[in-house]
Amino acid sequence: MSAVKALNPKAEVARAAQALAVNISAAKGLQDVLRTNLGPKGTMKMLVSGSGDIKLTKDGNVLLHEMQIQHPTSSLIARVATAQDDVTGDGTTSNILIIGELLKQADLYIAEGLHPRLITEGFELARDKALEVLDGVKVKREVDRDTLIQVSRTSLRTKVYQELADLLTEHVVDAVLAIKTPKGAIDLHMVETIEMRHKTDMDTMLVRGMVMDHGARHPDMKKNIENVYILTCNVSLEYEKTEVNSGFFYKSAEEREKLVVAERQFINDRVNRIIELKKKVCGDDPSKNFLVINQKGIDPMSLDMLAKEGIVALRRAKRRNMERVVLACGGMAVNSVDDLVPEYLGWAGHAYEQVLGEDKFTFIEDCKDPHSVTIVIKGPNAHTITQIKDAIRDGLRAVKNAIDDNCVLPGAGAFEIAAYQELMKYKDTVKGRARLGVQAFAEALLIIVKVLAQNSGLDPQEAIVKLQQEYLGMDQPVGLDIKTGEAIVPLNEGILDNYNVKRQLLHSCTVIATNLLLVDEIMRAGMSSLKGDS
Repeated sequence: MSAVKALNPKAEVARAAQALAVNISAAKGLQDVLRTNLGPKGTMKMLVSGSGDIKLTKDGNVLLHEMQIQHPTSSLIARVATAQDDVTGDGTTSNILIIGELLKQADLYIAEGLHPRLITEGFELARDKALEVLDGVKVKREVDRDTLIQVSRTSLRTKVYQELADLLTEHVVDAVLAIKTPKGAIDLHMVETIEMRHKTDMDTMLVRGMVMDHGARHPDMKKNIENVYILTCNVSLEYEKTEVNSGFFYKSAEEREKLVVAERQFINDRVNRIIELKKKVCGDDPSKNFLVINQKGIDPMSLDMLAKEGIVALRRAKRRNMERVVLACGGMAVNSVDDLVPEYLGWAGHAYEQVLGEDKFTFIEDCKDPHSVTIVIKGPNAHTITQIKDAIRDGLRAVKNAIDDNCVLPGAGAFEIAAYQELMKYKDTVKGRARLGVQAFAEALLIIVKVLAQNSGLDPQEAIVKLQQEYLGMDQPVGLDIKTGEAIVPLNEGILDNYNVKRQLLHSCTVIATNLLLVDEIMRAGMSSLKGDS
């Protein structure tokens, strides 16, 4: 009897072989769900939520987030894979496949009586060797626009169909290059995404400037202006209650009237300072225009005063957009209208309002040197827009990773084939039964190439044998051409992967597979599971 049973008769226990079988079947189950999604030829999954909303996707991360996973081991593996995506933006499906395959391969040896501890030692040796191979396969390359496009295209073609992936690739790379600064780290929050539900997904575009999801609040304000000076401010242009609770007492109607006039004058002074700045900058030149973007409110009377002077005003802009406007258009955000000078102003060549049903969008374009840009996602329905949004997020990460790594990896399964061959050579140098763990690890890596071939309608075994023969005859990594099933040199074809995605993959897969193999008892003895039985 299990020791925990003596302490708690109601506890549920799975021991030794049974515990291992539970973990391995959980990993296999998750692997079977996701294996058809891998690669550019992967198939879609349709997720239907409790309320009937439909989501079409083949992005492993989205699937794992949206699926309700009951099994505790499957849930653990899913969390590891989604954490990988949160950090690197890719590799979720590969993660699940390799963990599942490591456990499958280990199961073959454990069934023959090999102790799990010996296999895990082999896994750790194999991981260290695979990381060496990874460093040998990576290509130090000047990370220019063409290289980034190849990296981004490889990532995006696994998320959306080919024509859309090629369009998004250009937008994603140009967006990251625009926000990249020579010294600082790349902040992907400076790429805003705005959703517009009209036209088709191929109309998705990159705006080198800002797009805000609201318009001017006064009917007399211009809808289309050029040569625009922009004041970004966080100043209340409406009368607000005092922060400290206070009351005003008056004895007569005249005193109340004085109070109202004083309140109005307080706001009018602020508005007049903005109008003075506009006159100083624009003068009487009709070709110059003035735009105020305010984070706080502007009351109707203030809007009226601004409109009479030809100033366009946007109120209640989002806080995150204030930083973006300054980065896109230049200038400085101000918290007070005292001491306003023209140096605080940004500039844009063109600003206009677009109305879509009941929604208004303000576009600020033709900025001189924008360090914040906007990708406008268009699509006919909600699930198309969501799919594009997820793909753009992953594409941005892929480009950022390539810049941070300053190197790339050949894709199309080239690393897995190279690692398999090197690990099989390395196995002969390992003493004792740990070499079987190294062999299991090498076999498990081939799952990526097998599934790529399978999803493309090719024979997996034939594809792997071809690639292994080609690799031995060449001095550089070879990958799989999913159209013909022949071997190709991915670097020549522009199929590039991220270095840190594969590196993270090797670490996290080994750690999780090792931990799950060493579990010899699963106990459900928590308080919550016993409350119903009391």
